[in-house]
Amino acid sequence: MRVHICAVGRLRQGPERDLYDDYLTRFDRTGRALALGPAKLIEVEDKKGGGMTAEAALLDRAIPSGSLICVMDERGKVQSSPQFADQLAGWRDQGRQDVTFVIGGADGIDPALRDRADAAMSFGKMVWPHMLVRVMLAEQLYRAASILAGSPYHRV
Repeated sequence: MRVHICAVGRLRQGPERDLYDDYLTRFDRTGRALALGPAKLIEVEDKKGGGMTAEAALLDRAIPSGSLICVMDERGKVQSSPQFADQLAGWRDQGRQDVTFVIGGADGIDPALRDRADAAMSFGKMVWPHMLVRVMLAEQLYRAASILAGSPYHRV
């Protein structure tokens, strides 16, 4: 199952980018044997300042056709890491070819796109900077693959 991360904005060079790249590389390596991955980042940028609606249109065009859509949203479902691993495995086992995680811009995700999503996930009740959410998602993808592979990375 291919994993796509569609996000508003560009993740520039720096510590966040280094962490993001490291965790996605680990995910790709660990997930390959589990039919998870590869993971691909698709960045969109609204250079005209159209707000959430314009960002949603760009995100919508970036989402692969037929992909399961999971928005990263503060109103989404809060899961433990093992629950997230089970969710990923469940999507894969249902025969999903693609899953796309959508990360909005500073103002979040347009309600129309959010309503169209198949799932919504949250990293808790706190709001996180959208650039940091990318790193957290990449780490959780790697952790999920590690859990499914029986690796000792995740400790209970």
